[in-house]
Amino acid sequence: MNGVLSKRSWWQPGPLRGHFARQGRSHSLPWVVPAVVGGLWLIASQQHWMSEQILPAPSLVWQTALEFGSGELWGHLWISLQRLFWGLFAGVASGLLLGTWLGASRRAQTLVLPTFVALAQIPTLAWIPLFMLFFGIGELLKLVVLIKAVVVPVTLHTLVGVRDAQPKLREAAAVLRLPRHLLFLRLLLPAALPAFLTGVRLALATGWTSLLAVELLASSEGIGYLMVWGRQLFMLDLVFVCILVIGLVGAVLERGFSGLEKRLLYWPQPATGEQQRGPLHHGWQSLLLPLTLLALWQASSSFGWVDANILTSPLEVVCTLISGLLDGSLPQALVTSLERTLGGLLLGGGAGLLIGLLLGLSQIAERAFGPSLSALRQVALFAWVPLLTAWFGLGEGAKQVFVALAAFFPMLIATQRGIAGLSPQLAEAARTLRLSLPQRLHRLVLPGAAPAIFAGLRLALIYAWLGTIGAEYFMPSDGGIASLMIGAQQLFRMDQVMAAMVLIGLVGALLGTLGQRIESRATRWRTA
Repeated sequence: MNGVLSKRSWWQPGPLRGHFARQGRSHSLPWVVPAVVGGLWLIASQQHWMSEQILPAPSLVWQTALEFGSGELWGHLWISLQRLFWGLFAGVASGLLLGTWLGASRRAQTLVLPTFVALAQIPTLAWIPLFMLFFGIGELLKLVVLIKAVVVPVTLHTLVGVRDAQPKLREAAAVLRLPRHLLFLRLLLPAALPAFLTGVRLALATGWTSLLAVELLASSEGIGYLMVWGRQLFMLDLVFVCILVIGLVGAVLERGFSGLEKRLLYWPQPATGEQQRGPLHHGWQSLLLPLTLLALWQASSSFGWVDANILTSPLEVVCTLISGLLDGSLPQALVTSLERTLGGLLLGGGAGLLIGLLLGLSQIAERAFGPSLSALRQVALFAWVPLLTAWFGLGEGAKQVFVALAAFFPMLIATQRGIAGLSPQLAEAARTLRLSLPQRLHRLVLPGAAPAIFAGLRLALIYAWLGTIGAEYFMPSDGGIASLMIGAQQLFRMDQVMAAMVLIGLVGALLGTLGQRIESRATRWRTA
C-alpha cells in the first residue's frame, strides 16, 4: 500500500505540471497574434516603413481615441444606434407579422410570397438610388434602408417556422377551438421562435452593415459619416478608432443576442417540424399580385400620378433593358462585375478554405488565430471601405480586396464548422490505418466536411456578388453594373437605374441557384 502511494505521489506531479503548462499556453495563445501585429505596427511606425498618413502610429490612434472619445465620437455613435434601434423595431415587427401571415395561410403564400421573394433578390444597396429619389437623403432614407434590410430575413425565417410547425399541435388547437390570438401566442409563436430568432440574428448583422453603408453614402451624422470625414482629411487614426468601435458594437450585439436567445429557448431542443414539400405557389394565381402592381405602376406613370423623372413606366424600363442588351452596354457591365465577383471569390474563398482547414485540424492554430479572426468578423463589412481606399486607392486592387473580404468569412466559418462536426471515429480510423495528412484530407476530412464546405461556397458566392455591388458603389470605376447605375442616377435616367436593378436581382438569383446546383452535385452521394 505504501509502495502504491509512493508511486502515485511520484507520477502525479508530472501530469499536473503538464496540465497547468498546457492551460497556461491555452490562455496565452489567443494573445500571440494581437501581440505580433501590435509589435509589427509599433516597429513600422517607429522605423517609418510607411507614411503616418497611411499607417498612423499606435500612440496617435490612442490619442485620437481619447480626444474624440470625450464626446464627439459617442455623439455620432448614439445617433447611429438610435437609427439602428428604430429600423430594427419597425423591420422586425413588420417581418414577424408578414412572416406569420405567409406561414399560416397557403393562399398568402400563393399570392404574395413569389413577389416578395423576387423583390428580396435585389440587394439593399441596389435600392438606394431609387430610395434617394423617393425619400431624399434625410433620416427617412436611413429608416427605409434599414427596414428593407431587416424585414427580409425576419419574414423568411418566421415563415418557415410557422409553416413547418408540428401538425399535431395544429390538430390540438383545432380540437380545443383556440381563438386566433391564442393560436398565435400559444402555438405559432413558440413553434416559430427558434427560426424567428435566427432571422433576427441575421437582421442584426445585415441591419448594422446596411446602416453603415447608407451613412457612408449619404449622411451628415453617425459613425459612418465620421469615418468618411476622417478618410477625406486623411485622418486614418480616426478611421482606426471608428473601426474599433464598430467591431465592439458588433460584438456586444452578438453577445447580447446570444444571451437573450439562451434565455428564451430554454427547452432542450426545438420542436421538430414537418417540412412541407412541393411548390409554394401554383400556376397563374402567383402572377396576380405582380401583374396588379405593374398595372398600377403603368397607370401612375401614364396619368401623371407620380413624376416620371422619379418613377418611370415599366414599359420604358423594359425598352431600356432590351436596348441595353442589344447595344452591349449592359452585358459588358455585367461581365466586368462578374469578373470581379469570381476574382474576389477565388481570392477570399480560397483563403477561407485553407485557413478553415488549418483551424479545424489544429487546436493550436484555432486557439492562436480563432479569437483574432472572430474579433475581425464583428467589424461590419462596409466599415473597411475608408481604410481600403486609403491603402489601395480606388482602382481594381481595392475592389478585389473588398470582394475577397466579403467572401472570406462565410467560407472560413463553414469549413471550420464542417471539420469540427466530423465523427471522432474518423480520427480513430485514420490513426489505425496510419494515414498521412494528405491521405486523411483526401479520403476522410474533405469528403466528410464537403456538405458544409459547399454550403459555405454557396454563401461565399452570394456575398462576393454583394461585395462587388458595394465595391462599385464606394470605389467608382468606368465599368460594372453598379457603376452604370450610379451614372444613370446622376443623369436622372431612372429607366436605366431600374433596368440595372432588375439585372442585379436576376444575377443574384442565378448565382444562388448555381451555388445550390454545385452543392447538390458535389454532395450527391449523401442521397445515394
